Amino acid sequence: MATFPNSTARLDFRLQGEHKNLIEQAAALTGQTVSQFAIATLLEASRTAIEQASSTELSARDRDVFLAMLDADGEPNAALRAAAERFGSSGA
Repeated sequence: MATFPNSTARLDFRLQGEHKNLIEQAAALTGQTVSQFAIATLLEASRTAIEQASSTELSARDRDVFLAMLDADGEPNAALRAAAERFGSSGA
């Protein structure tokens, strides 16, 4: 098993034997140790999950509606005017 410089954290989990065999086979086919393969695979899956959770993809229709709303010269509604008055936002 390869050693990892400055590696101090551990991640331990149990899995079914058939899953372990599959992971070992994949690691061998990619020329990696099981630890190297597991770390690389988990990091990639983690980055993907974080990216998907932190971004929103709009349909073309929703994008167009959103951009049109940004471009529109909208007037503040009564609720917004009341909030501005409560917080003393007189444009200063």
